[in-house]
Amino acid sequence: MTAEQAVHPSSNDSGDTGEALPGLFSRQHAAATLTFATVMFLTGFAALAVVPTLPTAAEDLDGVPLFPLVAGSFVAASLLGGVLGGHWADRSGARRPLALGMVLSVVTLLVSASSLSIWQLVVGRFVDGLAAGMVAVSVTTAIGQSYPEYLRPRMLAMMSASWIIPSLVGPPIAGVVAEAWSWRVVFYGLAALTALPAVALVAVLRRAPAGDAARAADLPPAEERASRPPLLVAALLSLGAALGQYGVSGWDTRHLLFVAAGVALLVVFAPRLLPAGTWRSARGLPTAVLLRGLTSGTYFTVEALVPLMLITERRVAAVTVGVAFTASAVLWAVASWVQGKLLQDVARHRLVTVGALVMAASVVFAVVGSFSGVSPLPAMAAMPLAAIGMGMLDPCVTVLSLSHSAAGRLSHTTSAMQTNMNLGQVVVLAFATAVLNAGLAAGASRLGGYAIAFSLLLVPTLLVAVLAVRARKDANP
Repeated sequence: MTAEQAVHPSSNDSGDTGEALPGLFSRQHAAATLTFATVMFLTGFAALAVVPTLPTAAEDLDGVPLFPLVAGSFVAASLLGGVLGGHWADRSGARRPLALGMVLSVVTLLVSASSLSIWQLVVGRFVDGLAAGMVAVSVTTAIGQSYPEYLRPRMLAMMSASWIIPSLVGPPIAGVVAEAWSWRVVFYGLAALTALPAVALVAVLRRAPAGDAARAADLPPAEERASRPPLLVAALLSLGAALGQYGVSGWDTRHLLFVAAGVALLVVFAPRLLPAGTWRSARGLPTAVLLRGLTSGTYFTVEALVPLMLITERRVAAVTVGVAFTASAVLWAVASWVQGKLLQDVARHRLVTVGALVMAASVVFAVVGSFSGVSPLPAMAAMPLAAIGMGMLDPCVTVLSLSHSAAGRLSHTTSAMQTNMNLGQVVVLAFATAVLNAGLAAGASRLGGYAIAFSLLLVPTLLVAVLAVRARKDANP
C-alpha cells in the first residue's frame, strides 16, 4: 500500500459513501483511543518511575547484594513473556495476552509494594517482566484489531507520544514520593493508577469484533509466525539468565554452580535465536545483532548500578537520581533526532563508532564518580552521557540490521535484535556484578568494587567502536 492510500483509504474503509471518515476520537473509536493512550501513558510512567526506586527498595529489604537479580529478572522474564505473548497472539489474536499482561502489571505492582524480603521483590519484578513482554508484543496487533487501516499510523504515533510526559516527570516524582514517604507508596500508587485503565482495556478488547475474519486480521504473516522462537528455548534462556544473575551475587560453591548452570543454558540455546556467526562478529547482520547486545547491555548496566551506588554508597537523594533519569530520557531523544536529521548523510557505522566512544566516556565518568574523595556528580553525569551515546547509535544499529535483511526476513531480524538486546542486558550486568563481588571478596572497599565493575564496561563499548565497520551496509555476510 502506498503512503497516499494509507492517508486516503479505499472504498472498503469508507463504504464509498462520500461521508467524512471517523477519526481517533470519533464516537466509535473514542473509548478505545482514550483507553489505549491512558494505558500506554501509565505503562511508561510505571516503567520509568519504578527503576530509580529499586535501589532504595533493595537497601530497605537488606538485599543490595541481590540487586542485580532484581534488575535482571525483569529482563529475563520479558524475553519469555514476549515469546509467550507472540505465540498466543499467533493462535487467537492479541486481545487475550494484552488484557492478561495489563492485569498482571497491576498484580505485580502490589506484590512488589508489599515485599517483606528481597526475594518477594524479585518475584514481583519477574512477573512484571512477563507482563511487559506480553504487552509489548501484543499492543500493535491489538491496535490493528481495533482500528481501520487509515487510523493505525496515527494511533501508533500517539502511543509513542504517550511516553514523552512520563519520561519527563515519572522519575523525579517517584524520587520525591520515595524520599517523603516510602518506596512502597510508589508501587501502591502506580497499582492504583493502573487498575482502572487495565479494567477498561479488558472491556474495550472484549467489545472488539470476534469471529474468524477478525482473528485472521489479528494474525501476523506466516513468515513472522514461523520466526517465533520455540517456547521451550525461550523458557530455558530465561531460566539460564535468572540462574546466572543469582549466581554472581556470591562466590561460594553453591553460587558458582548456579553460574555454571546459567552459562551452560545460554551457550546451548542462545545461538538458536541468533543469526549464525553473531558471537564471532561475522560481517553484516551477525555483527549488527552483536552490537545491539553489547550496547544495550552496557547502557542497562550503567542504568542499574550507577543509581545503586549513588543511593546506597554516596547517599545521593532519590529525587536527584530521578532527575538524572529524566535527563537521560530527554538527551536520548535529542541525540536520536540529531543523528536522523542533522547527521543523516554520515555513514551509519561511523555514527555507531562515535556513539560507542561517547558511551566509553560515560563509563570513565562513572569510574571517577566512584572514588570517595571525588564528588558524585561525575557518576550522575554518566547516565545522561550514556543516553546520548545510545540515542546516536541505537537507531543506526537498527538501520544497519534491516539493510542486511531480505524483505521476507524482516520479522526474523527484528526478533533476533530484540532477543540479543535482552541477552546483552542480562550478560553484561552479570559480568559487572561478578567483578564487583570479586573485588569485594578480594578486600576492596565497596566504592572500589564499583570502580572496578564500571571499568569492565569499557570492554564492550570499545569493542563496539572497533567492530562497527563490520556492520556497514556494504559488508558481505
